[in-house]
Amino acid sequence: MAKAHFITPTGPIEDAITVRLGAGSGASNNFDDKEVGKPVKLVAESRYDLTAAGNEIEGFITSVELATSAGFSIGGIIQEDRVFVTFDGLQATPGTGVVAIGDYVVSGTPVAKGTALSGFPKVCKATAAGNTLNFKWRVESLGSAGTGAVGTTGVIARVS
Repeated sequence: MAKAHFITPTGPIEDAITVRLGAGSGASNNFDDKEVGKPVKLVAESRYDLTAAGNEIEGFITSVELATSAGFSIGGIIQEDRVFVTFDGLQATPGTGVVAIGDYVVSGTPVAKGTALSGFPKVCKATAAGNTLNFKWRVESLGSAGTGAVGTTGVIARVS
């Protein structure tokens, strides 16, 4: 039997940019390596924070520095490329529904700050039309399960 081929992220991540991370400055807002892999959105000048369910995805955290700068966590994010994800259903009803090849996605059920991902970050099929999204991430692979069902994994890519 022939082996199946699926699109996968290639790494290493060369296009990461350095940004401030978190909801604000200070120890209660600082990030650590438990946030790596989570989706983020722009929230202030040069600063990104974790997305909530249904938010458009503007990037994914690739690294977090242990030291802070002016009280802010500093880390790297990617704003394009391909990323492994776990499908989480539909934007209007996370946990139910199926994602298909070509669907645009938004952030799914988030993992709380301070808790490491136990798998890939969750995404939901966007209920808005692709032409109304400012930050477009599209499903390119449904992975080995090939179903797009809740809990299965696949690959999304940033679309310009």
